[in-house]
Amino acid sequence: MLKRPHYAAIGAVVLLTLVLLNLPSHTAARLKLAVGSLFLPLFGLANSADHLANKAGDAITTRTELLRQNESLRRENDDLKLQNMQAQETARENARLRQLVGWKPNKPWKFKLGKVVLRDPANWWRTVQIDLGSKDGLRPNLAVMNMDGLVGRVSSVGLMRSTVVLIGGADCKVAAQVVETRDTGVIGATDQFDKSLVALGFLSPGAKLTPGQTVITSGVGGFFPSGITIGKIADSRQIDFGLSSEARVKLSANLSALDEVWVVFSEPNQ
Repeated sequence: MLKRPHYAAIGAVVLLTLVLLNLPSHTAARLKLAVGSLFLPLFGLANSADHLANKAGDAITTRTELLRQNESLRRENDDLKLQNMQAQETARENARLRQLVGWKPNKPWKFKLGKVVLRDPANWWRTVQIDLGSKDGLRPNLAVMNMDGLVGRVSSVGLMRSTVVLIGGADCKVAAQVVETRDTGVIGATDQFDKSLVALGFLSPGAKLTPGQTVITSGVGGFFPSGITIGKIADSRQIDFGLSSEARVKLSANLSALDEVWVVFSEPNQ
């Protein structure tokens, strides 16, 4: 059985209902507005939670997309490194132009990225094959490099593949220059005991060479535009009874671990 307080509560609810039903329309509207304002913060909280959930969902990126973005950023970084390498050579060239009259500036480099698809297993011929050919505009004697420095030159071209002879091979002579001293020479054969070392010959007997000096392509008398990094001087000596000098150069590019290379579409300075 219901007790007296229960009857009182039921009566109050009934009375309140009757009062609300008989209120004027404008008063009822104001009452609804007041009651709604009490629950507005709760609705706002729910909306905020939904908004945060949507943002969290948008922030979740698939692994495939992350890999794609990472690859895109890596390619952009490689391109910036190449531009920086040419910018350094341009700065050196500008310094010379202030001293020389009529010096021809270097042409801008153009590049095409290729992948190494075949290596010489015995490294006897010091060659690799890349997945670019005549259909990509390649022709013999174009310079080939990677992000570290000079790799070699294109020696033969097929429709879809080309052979690259590596620096240090008998068929890849490179006119070179020591940045710090301006001494010039020719990069020749690889050291038989250390494939990462190449000989720099035909240097003047008075060449002041020290380990750590930078060697770049000179762009003279060959197939290579000037300014491509070759490596660093490892050591030097006088030969032919002091009539000339020779140095060993530590290559910047790791030729035994080539994966991607850049073919340089630029003519050497004459």
